[in-house]
Amino acid sequence: MPGALLIRDEAFLRHDAGAGHPENAARLSATLTDLDAHPIPGVDVAPASRDVTRSELLAVHAPDLVALVQSTAGRRARFDADTLAGPDSYEVACLAAGAALRAAEAVCAGEAQGAFALVRPPGHHAEATRPMGFCLFNNIAIAAEHAVRELGCRRVLVVDPDIHHGNGTQHSFEERDDVLYVSSHRYPFYPGTGWFDEVGRGRGAGFTLNLPLPMGLRDADLLHVWRRAVEPVVSSWRPDLILVSAGFDTWHADPIGDLQITANGFAALFHLFRSWADASCPGRIACALEGGYDPAGVAAGVRAALTALAAERADEGAIARVVEQPVSDEARRIAERSRAVMAPYWPALNS
Repeated sequence: MPGALLIRDEAFLRHDAGAGHPENAARLSATLTDLDAHPIPGVDVAPASRDVTRSELLAVHAPDLVALVQSTAGRRARFDADTLAGPDSYEVACLAAGAALRAAEAVCAGEAQGAFALVRPPGHHAEATRPMGFCLFNNIAIAAEHAVRELGCRRVLVVDPDIHHGNGTQHSFEERDDVLYVSSHRYPFYPGTGWFDEVGRGRGAGFTLNLPLPMGLRDADLLHVWRRAVEPVVSSWRPDLILVSAGFDTWHADPIGDLQITANGFAALFHLFRSWADASCPGRIACALEGGYDPAGVAAGVRAALTALAAERADEGAIARVVEQPVSDEARRIAERSRAVMAPYWPALNS
């Protein structure tokens, strides 16, 4: 049986958004140091082996956006107050998108039982026409589009537990019924999108599911909303590929996020995602790093995700340890409101 695949590369340290920027190389180097010191059994490591092609970029992004990012090669540039590029950022962003594509290709081809692209810069805020929120190209959206166009996938589930709503990913697919996008995120918070009533449009109505969260929720709260509001949808839809926008800024000590998630919470959530893959598309789950701005939190989250991917099967014990904790009234209300909003589209939520 193939192991889980970790795509890692020193090249991702070269993206430089400037002194003092929270999306910096230290968040990745700490994770690499942790993985080198304590390797995870069952994880195979590979370098980033391919760039995204222009046609793959244009499947998600407008030509002007691609040209704009490309124009920064060899120089520093500012796209907005938060989103900057250094001399190597265009090259690294192409490699990051290519790593997300390679992760999806590996699991769809049966070369790995799960994959994690440990990349910078992140991607889920990047829109079709503009970089934003530290993101230049939308790595996970590019991978999802590639899976539909080139890898024979008919039902791609994108799950996004980052502290921020993945506006770019949602907008890429909100009129589609072949990609189901699910996000839990703080609200109100950057980028200001992701309310319950954003459910998709036209053919895509019901294929966007948002879980806006207040500050301070804990492990059991986050797990409850995903199990109660999302699991029945996933079970009835049965995706043939799961892609994870793996953000870890929900960590209790993150300087940007304000949730209280611990290593146990990360483990429970990723074993939950793994259980969905086990049931619907065994081995076909791939992750790409998004946010997380406390290096210790990124290291803990990546370790939890890789451990879940490399396991023989999802660890029900990791989930049970968090299920046994008390769930707040706020989390219960969020789950029930989401179910009420989405029930017209998903009969499984009526039970």
